[in-house]
Amino acid sequence: MFQRIVTSKRMPFSIYWRMFNFWPALRGTGMRVTRVSRDWTELDIRLKLNWRTRNYVGTIFGGSIYAAADPFYMVMILRQIGDDYVVWDKSARITFKRPGTTTLYAKFRVPAEEVAELKAIADRENQLDRTYSIDLKDADGRVYATVDKVIYVARKDWFKARQARRAERSLS
Repeated sequence: MFQRIVTSKRMPFSIYWRMFNFWPALRGTGMRVTRVSRDWTELDIRLKLNWRTRNYVGTIFGGSIYAAADPFYMVMILRQIGDDYVVWDKSARITFKRPGTTTLYAKFRVPAEEVAELKAIADRENQLDRTYSIDLKDADGRVYATVDKVIYVARKDWFKARQARRAERSLS
């Protein structure tokens, strides 16, 4: 039910993006979405060091750092690209640079031109993988962690046909 509400395209924009902060999977990380542009090309988050995010040695849990960066590239592309495409998180890697001892921030950017390029490649080649990197930084700009996300994009008709072929092969 909650996911249906969050993914509704009829919901007023101001309510929609604020719902991220109540989504249980994200709320538990201690992360908060602080800004989303109306066209979904920009999204900012904040991850505070507090009793919910503090690990045994007093720094931010690595899982909270990763979870704070997890869904946003996929969601931003999905909201921009349209219903004729499939968008998935395919893989991820996190590189910790220093222990998280303060509030961390990240600024996700996926310009409309990037999404147009993804569409063009998917239309031409049916599917593609694109890697995005996001740095989690303190207020002074020091990087504490870098998360690399591989996003998979495919034409929906091609993807569904491929899934059907796979299902047929597994039955035979």
